[in-house]
Amino acid sequence: MPPRIQIISILICIFLVAYVFELVRRKHLSEEYSMGWLITGASMLALSVSEGLLKWVSEIVGATLFTSTLFFFGLLFLMVICLHFSIRISALTNQVRKLTQSIGILDLEKKELEKQVKHPTTWQSDSSNMEQF
Repeated sequence: MPPRIQIISILICIFLVAYVFELVRRKHLSEEYSMGWLITGASMLALSVSEGLLKWVSEIVGATLFTSTLFFFGLLFLMVICLHFSIRISALTNQVRKLTQSIGILDLEKKELEKQVKHPTTWQSDSSNMEQF
């Protein structure tokens, strides 16, 4: 790999790992999601630093250029993270739908109870009968 590309990829990986740590520290990113980013950044850094490892992985993948291997794994990670977020969004959408339905039911019950309090029918007449005794 040309030294310029190697330096740039190392700097990008170091920046990514440092930025993820900073996001977790500021509580902008949860630890659950940070692990994937940290593992990816560390593995990309290992591939960028070690040319022997990069050559070996490139031979396994069948890439002729080492940079293609780095981009391949970066793209693969992005596809996995997009699939994971799609699954999470689908689950959250179902949860919001159920919560909205529950709130609608509770709101209807609240309105019915408010009507009963404003216009009591049976229980107030029973209490006035009790006062006669």
